[in-house]
Amino acid sequence: MKRDKNYDLIVVGAGPAGMTAGMYGARSGLKALVIEKGISGGLSNEAPEIENYPGFMRVGGMELAEKMKEQASEYVEIKELEKVKTIETRGKENGENVLVVTEKGSYVTKTAIISTGTKHRKLGAIGEDEFLGRGISYCATCDGFFFRDKPVIVVGGGDSAVREALYLKNIGCVVTLIHRRDKLRAEPYLQNKLEEAGVPVLWNSVVNEIKGDKAVRSVVKYDKKKEIENELPIEGVFISVGEEPVNDLAAQIGIKCDKNGYIIADKNQRTNIERAYAAGDITGGVRQVVVACAEGAIAATSAYNDLLETNQRDLPLDERPRERLAKYGAEALGEEKVKING
Repeated sequence: MKRDKNYDLIVVGAGPAGMTAGMYGARSGLKALVIEKGISGGLSNEAPEIENYPGFMRVGGMELAEKMKEQASEYVEIKELEKVKTIETRGKENGENVLVVTEKGSYVTKTAIISTGTKHRKLGAIGEDEFLGRGISYCATCDGFFFRDKPVIVVGGGDSAVREALYLKNIGCVVTLIHRRDKLRAEPYLQNKLEEAGVPVLWNSVVNEIKGDKAVRSVVKYDKKKEIENELPIEGVFISVGEEPVNDLAAQIGIKCDKNGYIIADKNQRTNIERAYAAGDITGGVRQVVVACAEGAIAATSAYNDLLETNQRDLPLDERPRERLAKYGAEALGEEKVKING
């Protein structure tokens, strides 16, 4: 296994948070690296359309992710298709570094940002695993084209579910939305668009079973209010019932998570483990692209500041920039900076 050079900062995950963190870290002068198990963008790649990201009236999720990658790559290396297998903290005898081991190599870093995001939550219906890729999808943008002019259902009631239903309707699918409650959780703006598009909603309903032969042919729907089951002929099932955090790497180094599995971080994105930070959807809260970017910037800035403080402590008192500034004034400090990479 190849062992690469040491880094000041390694970001695990190249979604909006990870790419922003890598860019901010590198621009601060840190030797940074971003590692991504798939392609850059994370689940934002699957958003058919984003209408609330500043600077864009509307933009496809994949297009926005590509623009972020293009900009971030000007400053920091992004290694795609390289899954991180393990992360471990190392004691003082190893310089209190973090060892990151991937499928392709191992890396040593002084700080690490976890931005592994979330993954799709499963519906839990009979046949869900059996027909995955044969009529069942978690991404309308990825697979919707194959279901044009065909009857499909979207299961869910949040923003993502409504956006997927609208996307499928716009490309020519015959769409029905199924929601387990009598009211959607999606933004009123999206609910209005759904009504304008004429997408029917089956309220108080859950999918108990997905049936088919070589592909999906029907679903068994249970009406919770009427307490009856009926079978609906259908060819595509798009599941959008939320996400769950990808926190296995965080658990390896003892990062604390809340009861739902999201990493607990303070306002500076610091976790309970020194030199380990978290940003993006993995921290829960308001899971929006703009929030993920902000958290990535904060996490990288915190990592830089923490390394700066450490390097200052290693210098004689009168050589520390902040102490010199206080004692001699700004002119004495001049353009000097503490080198973190050295």
